[in-house]
Amino acid sequence: MTQHSDVSQPNALKPGQTIKPLPGADHDHAHEKGNLISLVIGSIGVVYGDIGTSPLYALRESLSHSVKADRLTEEAVIGSISLLIFALAFTVTIKYVLFLMRADNRGEGGTLSLMALAQSALGGNSKFVFLMGVAGAALFSGDAIITPAISVMSAIEGLELVTDRLKEFVAPITITILVTLFWVQSHGTARVAAFFGPIMIIFFLTIAILGALHIPDAPQILTAFDPRAGISFLA
Repeated sequence: MTQHSDVSQPNALKPGQTIKPLPGADHDHAHEKGNLISLVIGSIGVVYGDIGTSPLYALRESLSHSVKADRLTEEAVIGSISLLIFALAFTVTIKYVLFLMRADNRGEGGTLSLMALAQSALGGNSKFVFLMGVAGAALFSGDAIITPAISVMSAIEGLELVTDRLKEFVAPITITILVTLFWVQSHGTARVAAFFGPIMIIFFLTIAILGALHIPDAPQILTAFDPRAGISFLA
């Protein structure tokens, strides 16, 4: 004969009783949210800061030949801007968001990590994948060397529009900024991201607002969103 115990279990819930969150749970959630915001601002300062400032000199260089030949036309301007729009759209939306952010090697990214991931997927060492990885790393290194100098130089050259007397100071100011930037970056990318993130947000908002305000002055610029404008410019 068995006896039934009338002792209730200590972890059992009584009718109408709810589970209270553990102490610090709300703090952890807020901490994760704060980290997400920091990562977003940091990515804007580092990743999109590089991509977003490239049109500063890309647009100028794409039209420099037409300007020198005194053949600058509306079709050339719209075609160049159309190419920039779709180049940015394909690079950010398709290349990064749809492909690269989903292809990570145990949380690591980059050309060499993707090369290792591709080799493991093929089940062995592939010379073709290795050569593609080396070529990608070489292109990245070249971009990392050229882009900072050109981006900073293009931004500082705007001082020449104020007065021609500042032209001789463009190179020294550019060198000073680059040396300071690389010195700060040697202490960690996080500091650079935290500093340039808010600056790039202000930059993007400023050019967006100024561009939107001037659309009524030349509404035909909206035709740059038609890919045929860029294709016809290349043709």
